[in-house]
Amino acid sequence: MAKLAIIGGTGLTSLKNLEIINREVVHTPYGEPSGPLTHGSIGGKEIMFLARHGYGHTIPPHKVNYRANLWALQAAGAERIIAVNAVGGIRSDLLPGHIVFPHQLIDYTWNRINTYFEEGLTHVTHIDFTTPYCEELRQVLIDGARAIHLPVVEEGVYAATQGPRLETAAEIDKLERDGCDLVGMTGMPEAALARELGVCYACCAVVANMAAGRGVGAITMEEIEHNLTSGMDKVRALLECVVPRI
Repeated sequence: MAKLAIIGGTGLTSLKNLEIINREVVHTPYGEPSGPLTHGSIGGKEIMFLARHGYGHTIPPHKVNYRANLWALQAAGAERIIAVNAVGGIRSDLLPGHIVFPHQLIDYTWNRINTYFEEGLTHVTHIDFTTPYCEELRQVLIDGARAIHLPVVEEGVYAATQGPRLETAAEIDKLERDGCDLVGMTGMPEAALARELGVCYACCAVVANMAAGRGVGAITMEEIEHNLTSGMDKVRALLECVVPRI
């Protein structure tokens, strides 16, 4: 049974270096996940893979069934999850194609079902979310990047916004004043749900574009897709290195 799972975001609906064993349809108490779980191996290490937005990339960020996705992976045996997220760079040194391993986040999402602890409780449950990402797994990612001489940014504060629209320049200015370094739409409630399930969770963020007002001109999907092509190639190389280490 695979104990490591990878959640792919925009630009990573499949893993070219994954030797597929089988696909598993999982039904959960929280509805249907984004798609079947893909079981396979990388470098001889068995893993699971799930495309967050569906394998056809048809589910927008605010419509992802995060509870079903995390529950399905944990029920299938996942004890560690590497989440790959496409983000915008707020900080001037976070350029398109760069990889960031955030260590903190701020949640700006709303109206998303964000907990398992709400019905049929014997007591109210609170989780410690002081450090939202698993430091052990973050360090494995950092060490793997160093081993293959892949330039990465080892820390950052992730701003999770509602989407699906991109942010205004004024909103990005506010996020920067709040201390955020990068912005994405899928970081929450995914990280918190993983913590509620006791799953070690870390984020591998790929900068797809400069955030609103930080670059020149309008942000286009063509620009994002172009930058993600090279960024996700780096992610695949990183995964080939780190998966056998976990």
